Amino acid sequence: MASFAEALPAFLRHLHAERQRSEQTLAAYRRQLQAQADFFADLGIHRLDALDEGHIRQWLASETRRGQSPKSMAQGLSALRSFYDYGLHLGLVADNPASRVKTPRQPKRLPKALDLDETGRLFANGSQDPLLVRDRAMLELMYSCGLRLSELVGVDVDHINDGEVRVTGKGNKERIVPVGSKALEAIGKWRQLRGQFSQGGERALFLSRQGKRISARSVQQRFGQYAKRSGLDSHLNPHKLRHSFATHLLSSSGDLRAVQELLGHSQLATTQIYTHLDMEHLAKVYDAAHPRARRK
Repeated sequence: MASFAEALPAFLRHLHAERQRSEQTLAAYRRQLQAQADFFADLGIHRLDALDEGHIRQWLASETRRGQSPKSMAQGLSALRSFYDYGLHLGLVADNPASRVKTPRQPKRLPKALDLDETGRLFANGSQDPLLVRDRAMLELMYSCGLRLSELVGVDVDHINDGEVRVTGKGNKERIVPVGSKALEAIGKWRQLRGQFSQGGERALFLSRQGKRISARSVQQRFGQYAKRSGLDSHLNPHKLRHSFATHLLSSSGDLRAVQELLGHSQLATTQIYTHLDMEHLAKVYDAAHPRARRK
């Protein structure tokens, strides 16, 4: 039966010749798989068919003790899975033990929220250009209500009434969200110009140059351009604006449940991913609210 030392060079040649992988990718696979082969050799495992899930979990535990990141371990496990898939294809092994080992959970990275100074600069300058008036209205509505990109694009003219917007979120769930005065003012200005683009009974509030409902891709591009025009150094995308809404509202109110409802999250845990309170604020809330934490 094939050993790691015998099969690895052939696998790398396969990646280069048949899969057209780059030299950088090949170097990464070689480094990851050789390190794993050395680790398994220390366990007395030299043949491919002798490896099982327990040995792979031992490798993951060792990597964790060494302080390797979940991303690095996930890459190594992915390389091992590909290596064993190759072995399966050639009949070198009867199964792929790496396919039965769960990938280490990756930490969820949050987009950095705009700070209040950046938010102020974003909305500081006005323009009479109809498309910029539209963009300003979209930005104001998304920041005012914490909408998802799909929800913003899906807003129709008749969805905004009495200072509220009706949106359809994930799972086709509908919710009503209050709209701030600045957003209502910006939307009012856009409505006055919307007729220049409107064609044949289009219901969408935000229209493209062609008079159709604006696409999600166009919104992303326009937001980035608007941010540059406002002098922001960091890239602005719709999710960052939604995250800024949640962060700013939570830091001011401390009401996680209210933010959950406004964002349209079915689980509170999801809201906690989008929001982050610093420990100083949490300590203040605890000291003020917990009956056995109040100081004399």
